[in-house]
Amino acid sequence: MTDSNALGAEDRKIVTLARSARARNGVPEGAAVRDSTGRTYVAGTVELASLKLSALRTAVAMAVASGAESLEAAAVVSGADGVSAEDLAAVRDLGGPGTPVLLAGADGEVRLTASA
Repeated sequence: MTDSNALGAEDRKIVTLARSARARNGVPEGAAVRDSTGRTYVAGTVELASLKLSALRTAVAMAVASGAESLEAAAVVSGADGVSAEDLAAVRDLGGPGTPVLLAGADGEVRLTASA
């Protein structure tokens, strides 16, 4: 478990952005990633008949499509107990091993910090 109050301002920001995406779009998950230049990319779960992406993989894809070359951190707001291996792999592909992935509940409290 991670004390959300101990998070730095930039990490609190991506948790807040992820939480907002989830609430605004009424989707199961919201996610945000921060690239190596400090830019953030926010996304929600994508569920179409022909395309299903988690919020975190969508946020990583948005970062890549916008020219990001690396990630500093990621956050996902979800009811899940953990971060899927596929989500961690997507963060690792762009951010490298050890990139922190914060998992928060709907209340914004960080429950887990995983390494990509």
